[in-house]
Amino acid sequence: MFYAVHGLIVVVMTTPAPPRPTSSTPIPPRSAPAAAVGRRPALDWRIRFAGLSLIWGFSFLLIKVGTDGYAPFQVTFGRLLFGTLVLAVAMAAKRERLPRGRRTWLHLAVAALLLNAAPFSLFAYAELTIPSTLAGICNATSPLWGMALSMVALSEDRPTRRRVAGLGLGFLGVLTVLGAWQGFHGLDVTGTSMALLASLCYPIGWIYVRRTLAGGGHSNLSLIGSQLGVATLQLALVTPLFAGFPRSFPVVPLLAVAALGALGTGLAVLVQYGLVNEVGPTTAQMVTYFIPVIATAAGVAVLGESLGWNTPVGAAVVLAGAALTQSRRRAKPKTP
Repeated sequence: MFYAVHGLIVVVMTTPAPPRPTSSTPIPPRSAPAAAVGRRPALDWRIRFAGLSLIWGFSFLLIKVGTDGYAPFQVTFGRLLFGTLVLAVAMAAKRERLPRGRRTWLHLAVAALLLNAAPFSLFAYAELTIPSTLAGICNATSPLWGMALSMVALSEDRPTRRRVAGLGLGFLGVLTVLGAWQGFHGLDVTGTSMALLASLCYPIGWIYVRRTLAGGGHSNLSLIGSQLGVATLQLALVTPLFAGFPRSFPVVPLLAVAALGALGTGLAVLVQYGLVNEVGPTTAQMVTYFIPVIATAAGVAVLGESLGWNTPVGAAVVLAGAALTQSRRRAKPKTP
């Protein structure tokens, strides 16, 4: 099965792919129950769920703070670097091996571009001109793009009335957030387009991985760490050409980038795996619907960003549409 975590990382399992994608923060499949694997985690899953929601919800605020002191490409490079270091430590602790095969690494390079380097950079550039609240809501449109693309690219994802209704409702919410009835007055078109394009990168990358990295026999952690490592190398080549090297190192933006990478791009993924194994993907993926809420609250409370009535209303409509695209009718019991 193939998923993208917060649009950040691809997870590949060797089991057959599911018939439909999940949300913008898709969740890897459930493995053996935690009780069957061994000792129970020290923290209750609800506490870890809340922590994961906060980490990913604050990611857009951290991007905004990071771009106050560093160029967008520098923020993305730092984010990937710190995230890779966290996963490298986890791989070393579990004695994971790197994937083998030239073709696997080529596919990982494409996945790293689509799911890490490109969207991370686009969000960083977008937040130069748009508030973090709007960036967080744009990220919530990823499951809508994913559902629309999967209906076309994946033969097993058949359109249904409920899914089509969810797509329509979701994109109506996007228009509400952007204030379409007033001609998008006061909206930075370039920054908003970058944020929406970043959210579109995630389902494109997810579909690519689903088509190319099936049945490779590699572990989740090995592929995740390798993909982030490749993305870090990509930014290491691009950043000096377009952004140069920092002339100074402001402390607060640097701490924001470090937290964005170590927590939001590294530790959060490991926490999410524990949740999936303990409570299953259906419950764990509910974190998706808390991210834009927390991102909006953080932007208003911490950064003092303005908030019109259409932003929370439109965000609620977007999330309702995304939830509708992921829902299914319960099968009617067969009569004897």
